[in-house]
Amino acid sequence: MTTVRVNGQEYDLGGARTVSELMAKLGAGQLSAPAGLAGPGIAVAVNGRVVPRREWEETSLAADDDVRLVKAVAGGAADLTIEDPKPLVIAGRRFDSRLFVGTGRFISPAVMRAALDASGAEMVTVAIRTTGVDGSGPDAGILAALDLARYHLLPNTAGATSVREAVFMAELAREALGTEWVKLEVIGDERTLWPDVTGTVEATKILVREGFVVLPYTTSDLVTALRLEEAGAATVMPLGSMIGSGQGVNDWNGIRRIVERVSVPVVVDAGIGTPSDAALAMEAGADACLINTAISRSDNPTTMALAMRRAVEAGRLGYLAGRMPRSDHAIPSSPPTGVVTVGR
Repeated sequence: MTTVRVNGQEYDLGGARTVSELMAKLGAGQLSAPAGLAGPGIAVAVNGRVVPRREWEETSLAADDDVRLVKAVAGGAADLTIEDPKPLVIAGRRFDSRLFVGTGRFISPAVMRAALDASGAEMVTVAIRTTGVDGSGPDAGILAALDLARYHLLPNTAGATSVREAVFMAELAREALGTEWVKLEVIGDERTLWPDVTGTVEATKILVREGFVVLPYTTSDLVTALRLEEAGAATVMPLGSMIGSGQGVNDWNGIRRIVERVSVPVVVDAGIGTPSDAALAMEAGADACLINTAISRSDNPTTMALAMRRAVEAGRLGYLAGRMPRSDHAIPSSPPTGVVTVGR
């Protein structure tokens, strides 16, 4: 079997050996592709090279070739897509959305579902809490409100104030949800919900040894981030500011330093209050943002979720583009020569 990728999908060439034969095969409806493949307005590229129609019959295809098919469409029908040179991959799993969303504090399951849909998120967090014998308790029925085929669940050890509690909660989550992924929180101060960084590093080591994929909540301290990476953390998740505070990113340079030094993805977690906060975090080089309260407690969670989605995307694009240099003085954008003057 010889396979290529056509518009990102694996496809068996079968007997097709050239671009012309592939197009004929696709035209028979064997893969979702632009309609009217034989007509005008279709372009083909193979491994980044545009293949003129006159060369279709003589252009051979080989295993693992990347084939792109495009067609002319009505202007403004779709957003411009910029290919990200560094896709977000955590523990071998790729995420196309760089916005992770928490499920707490929504006024109803219906509002939560609508907000999650608008956010485009693929990863959502859930807390682990005790439940009554009748199934009652905080956020009872949360799993029934989530499309588990659509979302990757990330159980959270929120509320743990010791290494022992955090590890125990992670083990319960694995048993309850059948996942080895865990967002690790070890809280050192209950008033500010500030992380206990020493306990977080210790708990990370234990959970990694037990086979967990650990995403630890931490401060913007570079040394702690390095220790967490050494301990085997799958990501580093520095806070923007205190959990639920909406204060935004208080240590932009700290986030930037972590991004520059660690090799695992950096997810800014906690404190984001507005879309501009999310954009700022992404402009610092963060790989993703985890946001809950800013969405769930806004006046319109669905609209805010969409705003956060676009802010994360804009911030990522801004980071990839590279900002202009800062200057201590004005620099005219128009040529300084040839200015029209009026005689005196």
